[in-house]
Amino acid sequence: MRRRNIEYIILLLVAVMLFGPGRAYGDINSQFVPDTDGIDTDGDGNPNNDHVFVHLAAGDGATNMADGKFQYIFSFADVTGVPDNMVMHVGMFAADFSAPTLVFKEGQIVFLSLSNVGMMLRPDLFDPHTVHFHGFPQAAAVFDGVPASSISINMGSTLTYYYKLVEPGTFMYHCHVEATEHMQMGMLGNLYVLPKQNNLPDGTDLNGFTHHTGYKYVYNDGDGSTYYDVEYPLQFSGFDPAFHDASLTVQPLPFAAMEDKYAMLNGRGYPDTVNTAVLWTSGSELAEYGVESTPSRKIHSFITGVQGQKILLRLSSLSTVHFFTITTTLGVPGKVVGQGARLLRGPDGKDTSYMASSFTLGGGEAKDVIFDTTDVAPGTYALYTTNLNFLSNDKEDYGGMMTEIVISAP
Repeated sequence: MRRRNIEYIILLLVAVMLFGPGRAYGDINSQFVPDTDGIDTDGDGNPNNDHVFVHLAAGDGATNMADGKFQYIFSFADVTGVPDNMVMHVGMFAADFSAPTLVFKEGQIVFLSLSNVGMMLRPDLFDPHTVHFHGFPQAAAVFDGVPASSISINMGSTLTYYYKLVEPGTFMYHCHVEATEHMQMGMLGNLYVLPKQNNLPDGTDLNGFTHHTGYKYVYNDGDGSTYYDVEYPLQFSGFDPAFHDASLTVQPLPFAAMEDKYAMLNGRGYPDTVNTAVLWTSGSELAEYGVESTPSRKIHSFITGVQGQKILLRLSSLSTVHFFTITTTLGVPGKVVGQGARLLRGPDGKDTSYMASSFTLGGGEAKDVIFDTTDVAPGTYALYTTNLNFLSNDKEDYGGMMTEIVISAP
């Protein structure tokens, strides 16, 4: 480890002792209340597994774009199961982009501990962080993650959020402190909640549709209309390389000139979107700080299915700059069954779902789209943005917001 990096770590630890709330050496203290009430609230038949614990670390890290460019990021890392006294060590410079995907069940009670582990490459920054569960009907504002009405977490400290999951749907999460900056820097991830209807007894009649064990639905539709076989969360995002470079080199941040040059699905541009492996970050910038390569891109966007299956795409966007429109070459339209984590039904129960061939999302929006592949021939198809300027990795053509859908024969 280089001397410069050692000096940075010393400065970071001094900052934690001086500015961290709670005890002088910080307060990494995750909290979880085990489920012992004997009541089955998520409907899966087990009354003692309804409480869920997740521990995230918030800090900095790095990633590579599909053309190889090094990008400095802020984001989250999953440190669930890491002893509290090791979270600073494990979570420092471990940020993932996209952030870890969170999947819960309706009826569960979630204890999500967020620990702020600081900025390894920018130890002069003491940014607090939060988790904002976007679109969630939060009963207590204190856990909403919006600094004006809730708590933000200073460096070296932990806050445990409490969520009682009362609604299914496709949500998302991000840091809400200095939101434009922290979201542009990468503090965003997929989050969705599965409905209780998945756990109905085998043979249950849903208004003429027969439920069987293992069947999956997007919502509690009551009629099987949101049934699907396989699902893929796809989050739209974009990076402005000038903004990220300025964040690393301590230059004034160009908010007014923000322009995304890298459009991505789940934190990757094509062809990295179809690579199912965990991708590691490398670059001379890391070597300068004495840091080895890190596994920062863990979520691919490669979609596969068998002819006849229904494929659910959980689309969400946390772009800070652009609207994005995507389409496919499957040759069949998709059925939009949900929007904004809500089943598309009128107040009188009327079905307001619709068929479409393209789907447009702005920052903070989500849509649930089901593709029926019964009439789709086996083969490889493209899912891509119709914003043609985003089918590139900055100046490199044939990249950006695009992935592949492979349909195999039954």
